[in-house]
Amino acid sequence: MSERLYLFLVGVYILISLYIGLDYLIYALVAWLVFEAITDLRLTTLLQAARRVRLDSGLVVFRTKNRFDVDAIRAWRLFVAIVLAASYLSVYEYGFDVIWFFPWFMGFAIMGAGASGICPVMLGLKWVGFK
Repeated sequence: MSERLYLFLVGVYILISLYIGLDYLIYALVAWLVFEAITDLRLTTLLQAARRVRLDSGLVVFRTKNRFDVDAIRAWRLFVAIVLAASYLSVYEYGFDVIWFFPWFMGFAIMGAGASGICPVMLGLKWVGFK
């Protein structure tokens, strides 16, 4: 599984979870993304190791000077987990209904990034200086 397919599936998972309205599915995804970001045991690399293949990410990237010794994919996972949890908790737990669209926007944006191969957040993290 490439990172591009992973992004598409994460976007679809977010949209289905929001549509069905099951809180624990969003919380499970946030926990999974934080686990992957902290341990660097990514589902994509584990599946590639099990199949004994090596796939590139399939995402558009550009070369910049590495300022941080953290992979951009790990930073992306942590960033998405924090923003998704904060927006979801703000809307559904604390009743701050003004930003109801934000979790939905994230789902569509992540799914679109997987479909197109261009993730603006990943490009921004690369531009900031992540590996």
